[in-house]
Amino acid sequence: MQMNNLNKEIRSYVLIAFGMLIYAVAALGFLVPHKIVGGGATGMSTIIYYLSGKTVPVGISYFVINVVLVGIALKVLGPKFGIKTVFAIVIGSAFLSFLQPLIPEAFVSDKFMSSIIAGMLTGIGIAIALSEGGSTGGTDIVAMIVTKYRNVSPGKMIMYSDCGIIACSLLINFNLEGLMYGYVMMGVVSFTVDFVLTGKKQSAQLFIFTERYQEVSQKITEQFAHGVTLVDCTGWYTGQAKKMLIIVVRKNEAIEVLRIAKRVDPNVFMTMNTVMGVFGKGFDEVKGVKA
Repeated sequence: MQMNNLNKEIRSYVLIAFGMLIYAVAALGFLVPHKIVGGGATGMSTIIYYLSGKTVPVGISYFVINVVLVGIALKVLGPKFGIKTVFAIVIGSAFLSFLQPLIPEAFVSDKFMSSIIAGMLTGIGIAIALSEGGSTGGTDIVAMIVTKYRNVSPGKMIMYSDCGIIACSLLINFNLEGLMYGYVMMGVVSFTVDFVLTGKKQSAQLFIFTERYQEVSQKITEQFAHGVTLVDCTGWYTGQAKKMLIIVVRKNEAIEVLRIAKRVDPNVFMTMNTVMGVFGKGFDEVKGVKA
């Protein structure tokens, strides 16, 4: 058991390091050379880098900015979060410092494409770190604090926090076009973080109409740890009494539920809707509400 826990922790730290590597490559290979400020500690570090006449490396200012934020994380989110955040910040600062001299120019000359690619890579890096209980620092810490107590997506919190930082890019590049690139990048980051973090948690609501509702219900409850609700209804056209099954499952389980119903009753009629959130037993916990 202890060996399994140790392996899980090692895997967690390796994934955080991998996420920070992606994060650093996105910043240095697509943003910094174009003076695109994408928010967070890296965005502030980019501003400092150019305001200092390129004398203060991005990795150094990134580390210093996060030292203060780590203190907040240790107090609010606990020591385990703090340890992993410190690790992420140290390894991220090392990657930024080591890679910056090796990446003097942007990988892509087009600024718009650079902002899109950087947004995707940054979102993936942030999501990997967050999923392992760590953080890339900066506004990620703010997102983790808020989402601990409220049902707010981390991607949106990061987006709100970064708006002001991106606006400060006018200090180094008084160009509205450059400002828009930063906001485009921010939107892509927000979408990517939510997609990576919550993709497996998306749910679906299924309505199943079948004459063999008892057998379908039995098969579904045998395979999934979700309840099935049986509703009496009447077909308006035929005037016949019907039975409708309602079930909410994770989206990756929905296809198998449909297959089960189809195998039991080839004439089954089904609909499926994506639901924004499901809270309760077997799904997500409602945060910020006292019983």
